[in-house]
Amino acid sequence: MDLVYEETLYSTQISEYNKLIPVKNTPKHVKSRPTKTGKFEVYTDKAGEYRFRLKAPNGEIIAVGEGYRSKKSCMNGIQSVKKNVLKPKIVER
Repeated sequence: MDLVYEETLYSTQISEYNKLIPVKNTPKHVKSRPTKTGKFEVYTDKAGEYRFRLKAPNGEIIAVGEGYRSKKSCMNGIQSVKKNVLKPKIVER
């Protein structure tokens, strides 16, 4: 298994309307820093397929993608996850 790509994700406190949420009692001269929220790792498996996993800031794996034949397809899978998880619906079955 070879690590091919790593992308660290960062976030700031954002409301529903993509506006920064002011932090109480913070002086105006202090800028908020982005918070590390996790990272995507792309790797090749034993079969030679590209896969990605999403790791939490503590290193725990919280999501794993399917196998892709090309790195480009794997990167498209990551972009799809990033795009579609902004407002997920929770469905109980």
